[in-house]
Order: sequence, then C-alpha cells, then structure tokens
Amino acid sequence: MPTSHCVHLSTNTLSGNKVAMASCYFNPISTSSNLILADLSRKFKIPKLLHRKKRFDGSPRSSKTTAFYGLKTPPYEHDALEPYMSKKTIDMHWGKYHRNFIEGLNKQLEKDDILYGYTLDELVKVTYNNGNPIPEFNNAAEVWNHDFFWESMQPGGGDVPKLGLLQQIEKDFGSFTNFREKFIGAALTLFGSGWVWLREEKRLAIVKTSNAICPIVWDDIPIINLDLWENDRAKYVDVFMNHLVSWDTAMDRLTRAEAFVNLGEPKIPVA
Repeated sequence: MPTSHCVHLSTNTLSGNKVAMASCYFNPISTSSNLILADLSRKFKIPKLLHRKKRFDGSPRSSKTTAFYGLKTPPYEHDALEPYMSKKTIDMHWGKYHRNFIEGLNKQLEKDDILYGYTLDELVKVTYNNGNPIPEFNNAAEVWNHDFFWESMQPGGGDVPKLGLLQQIEKDFGSFTNFREKFIGAALTLFGSGWVWLREEKRLAIVKTSNAICPIVWDDIPIINLDLWENDRAKYVDVFMNHLVSWDTAMDRLTRAEAFVNLGEPKIPVA
C-alpha cells in the first residue's frame, strides 16, 4: 500500500495572505518485484557494461561504472518568486524532497549497471516498462518532473502568453479563458498528489497524472506542469496561473516540439 509524508508549506500572495500548502509525497505506484533484469535488457536493448578487473594488494576485485544524476538548480534565485512562492518553500521542496529523489535514484543505480548510460528522460521511459514500472521508475520520474516544474515558473510570470502560444491555445481550447478554467479544473479534481500538464500531441491538451507519472512515458511532449499539493489547492493554482507560470519557457518548448513533429522525428521530451 502507498504511504505518504506531508510537510506544510506556504506561499504569499500579493495582498500578504498566505497560501497554505502541504507537500504530500506518496510511495508512488506499485512496481513489479518479479521483473527479471535479463528480460528487461533484451526487451529494451539495455547496454550491459563489462565489469573491469583491477588489482588491489594483489587481489582481483571487480569495479563497475555508475552514472550519477545531479540535482539541477532552479533557473532563478530561491527568493526570486516571492511574494508568490517563498524562499522557505523552495528551500524545503527543492533542497529536501527533490534532493531525496536524486539520492534515492542514485542509490538504486549503484546496485547494478544495467541502466547505465541513459539520459534521464530515456531512463524514465525505460523504467516505466510499458505500464509495468520497475523500482527505479518512481525516483527517476519524480526527478524529471521536478526539474521540469522549476523551469515552468519564472519571476514575473503568469498573465497571458505571448502571441504564438496564445493563438495555439485559442485554436485548441476556444479561448484562453476556457484553457485556464480547464487547467484549474483538472488541478482541483485530481485526487491526492500528482501533476497537471499542458502537453502537445498534434494539438494542445491538458492531462492530470497521479504520483510520479508524466506524459513522456506515452510519447507526449509536455509544455508546462504544475506540482499539486493538498491544502488550499484553489489559491495555489490561482497564484501559479496569475503570477508564476513561465509562458516564455512554454513558448520555447512548443516551438521545439513543433519543429520535431514537422520534421517527422520521433517525439522526445522538451525539457
């Protein structure tokens, strides 16, 4: 059964009122404990590294090469989103929870080199295993989701996107107001903790996911995402839409996504 750990955080609105947030992290979706790594290697053609032999004090010992993933910093100072998201919130959420996901993933990867050599987005897709996730998926996906989340915000964000993205939103949702209402509605109706995404898959659409799931496992291309907590969610989402969401980053991601689609290239995540 999933377990959860909650820490209450807060963000300030322009009027000085605090938006209460509880950061709830579940032990996410169950994973297959009987998946044989040899089968996984054959199925996904995972490069198995040869253990190199070294001699220490005359004794042969094996050592393996392990790739460690680093903790990416947000693209702004931790106090740059105030008064809408406090430095304390980012220090806790990025410095503790995001870091824990990184450290947990690296500890898992230390045990075997079968997953060595993948970029993070490739690792997420491989460990999702077509809907039958192996244990490394949860931490890998949470790291990817959080990297994407921090980059989905900017100081002085919110309001209405620039012309190109605005036109696409109006085309696919009827109006920006309709899009905003659907995005907020998705956030308010998600049970438990998870994510709401604006993603591109021939057209813009909104999708909500629970726990660690992200659209790249279905070969969709995410444009923005919002990490969801439990307390006072309505105010939190409203602050995000009005003051935090980075439409500049969203426009860049959409442009890159359209370039890959127009070229007929395989869909890849746009981080």
